[in-house]
Amino acid sequence: MRKWNKLLALLLAMVMALGMTVTAFAEEGTGEVTVLYTNDVHTYITQDMTYSLVAAYKDSLENALLVDAGDAIQGTAYGSMDKGESIIKMMNAAGYDLATLGNHEFDYGMEGCMQAIEWADFPYVSCNFYHEKDGVVGENVLDSYKVFEVNGVKVAFVGVTTPESFTKSTPAYFQDGNGNYIYGIAGGEDGSALYAAVQKAIDAAAAEADYVIGLGHLGVDPSSEPWTSKEVIANTTGLDAFIDGHSHSTVAMESVKDKAGDTVVLTQTGSYLNALGQMTIAADGTITTKLLSAADLADLTPDADVKAIEDAWVTEIDTQLGEVIGHIDDTLDNYDADGNRLVRKQETNTGDFAADALYYLFDNMGLDVDVAIMNGGGIRNEAITGDISYKTCKEIHTFGNVACLQTVTGQQLLDALEWGAKDAAADGSMENGGFLHVSGLKYTIDTSIASTVQKDEKGVWTGGPTGEYRVTDVQVLNSETGKYEALDLSAKYNLAGYNYTLRDLGDGFAMFEGAVNVLDYVMEDYMVLANYVKSFEGGKVTGYAAPAGRITILTEAALNDLGYSDFTKDNWYYDAVAYVTENKLVDGLTATTFGPGEGMTRVALATALYRMAGSPEVTGENPFTDVADDAAYKDAVIWAYENKVITGRTETTFDPEGTVLRQEIAAMLYRYKGADAEADLSVFTDADTISAYATDAMSWMVSTGLFQGNADGTIAPRATATRAQVATILMRFADLPEAPAEEAPAQAA
Repeated sequence: MRKWNKLLALLLAMVMALGMTVTAFAEEGTGEVTVLYTNDVHTYITQDMTYSLVAAYKDSLENALLVDAGDAIQGTAYGSMDKGESIIKMMNAAGYDLATLGNHEFDYGMEGCMQAIEWADFPYVSCNFYHEKDGVVGENVLDSYKVFEVNGVKVAFVGVTTPESFTKSTPAYFQDGNGNYIYGIAGGEDGSALYAAVQKAIDAAAAEADYVIGLGHLGVDPSSEPWTSKEVIANTTGLDAFIDGHSHSTVAMESVKDKAGDTVVLTQTGSYLNALGQMTIAADGTITTKLLSAADLADLTPDADVKAIEDAWVTEIDTQLGEVIGHIDDTLDNYDADGNRLVRKQETNTGDFAADALYYLFDNMGLDVDVAIMNGGGIRNEAITGDISYKTCKEIHTFGNVACLQTVTGQQLLDALEWGAKDAAADGSMENGGFLHVSGLKYTIDTSIASTVQKDEKGVWTGGPTGEYRVTDVQVLNSETGKYEALDLSAKYNLAGYNYTLRDLGDGFAMFEGAVNVLDYVMEDYMVLANYVKSFEGGKVTGYAAPAGRITILTEAALNDLGYSDFTKDNWYYDAVAYVTENKLVDGLTATTFGPGEGMTRVALATALYRMAGSPEVTGENPFTDVADDAAYKDAVIWAYENKVITGRTETTFDPEGTVLRQEIAAMLYRYKGADAEADLSVFTDADTISAYATDAMSWMVSTGLFQGNADGTIAPRATATRAQVATILMRFADLPEAPAEEAPAQAA
């Protein structure tokens, strides 16, 4: 439409220059359009800017539209106490014409979301929220777009909902009772599904309207990639503007190029109704946006009907929750001096306080609790000091989640910490609502190690890191001794948390499958805080002047003299790693990490033995389909195969990245360099688990000192050989006297 108006203006100028008469060009479709917009209000209805003031401003304009870009019904007690019903009443009275769904519209469950839509006198739109059955995409739940005609101009709004709703709300809300997804939000791991859904809606809307505007809850945060508003714009065509939300960003007006190189106006008001957005579509097609503060509207009298609803509801909630239950002289906060939200990326004193409240709840009930975790996204308060009321507790926890206690393994706990730390960055630039604050625990995050945790396209955890864990030095407090002890991955721990994280896949935490419920749905989140406040003598909360130092974030790798950051000279395997490093037998996993605890891969071991043999020339053919001809390790694999040191997993596959068992490395070294030797394997309690093909090799390994038993009397033939163990074996192996090995049968190893 904008291009057409500019072309029309040029044509009119040419006609007038020729002295011709213009009669029928300036008809319908040339009027000015005003669109007012809000986003991420989060039920902050006692700010200087209010719905009653927004209503008054809308009434002062002629034919203005008023739209919302999501997250309107959740955030404070004013929303959660009746699941958003009173907020919707205010929006109805204020004259909202349209809204889209933010992720927090789902916080009261799918039934609560649908109820809010039913309460609204205005429609909700979303082009990528759909019904699903057996993994097949069905019809959209809502209309994809809505067209309004103002001053003879037709304007379409395409609704877009963030795919992060699965994890930033609760994935269980999108499932049936059997855990099958019955609702979906188009996103795609690379964003393609989201872009396609938006483009389809744009194309349909463009056939009916003069202008197409995105009304999206996507945001611009890097942690939301590839689903940000800027990426949607860059991968679609046909949008004239995009009203955004989700990232709480203040964007008065920004020009973004779409897929065709055309300019799209992007805007977002920030959050908490601190500003009201105003978009103007001029008669010539020019689109401008600006943000208005309450001071800009100071001459207006708030709408009386809306204000009556606001005042009555605020009074009711303040009366219910206003009772003072405690006091704190310190300041509980989650922001730095520049207003950056820290609680989603590092330890804060409020995070400690919230985690301690969970720990106290179950401990005071006489239950065995070892650790408590609290996701940073569930902590919403700004600075709190002085008197503490139930309402104050509601400012910290706004969601109404319920406390649970589960028995989990140490491995599940480590995976949860790793998942929460996946976005932690050295410069503190990345936010993650799943960042875990803890009680009864302390841990370190090494940001020099890239996160390789596994997740599905919905952003839900599917497995631990494929590389090295960036969470290290996890220690659990022994409540009897008062001392911290290293996390035991195979041990059981009682973990306190909220159903959002432990039960409902909130923030994508799916590693707790199989956890045993000790006690479920005990107390609502804000009451957990109130319960803890009242436990202090006289309600005087102390001990939270600063974060307790439970979470250490390493921003730079501390390199040892081998150039690695993941171990020190005090580690038992230091000399062995030094040997394989100095002799260039085993490369590091990265430039600064060796990965001593990682499993040794078949290709790394083949390469080490090949190099140990002097990297002889290889003339044979490559028999393996999974070893590329241009792979750096191809010669090592062919050499190992030709010399019957390492055989294939099958006749045509080598499985380069497969890890090596202890009995497999015994067989490989025995084939490479071995001699008749016997050792009494029966002294090991698990000797009967050694495979037949490896018995002689294991006997040789023990007799030569390459293998030694474990402290528990086992030799663990079927355990994965770690890189530290293999380095140690290779160092010992190099000192063995020369002795030709008898040809061993070529069983797969």
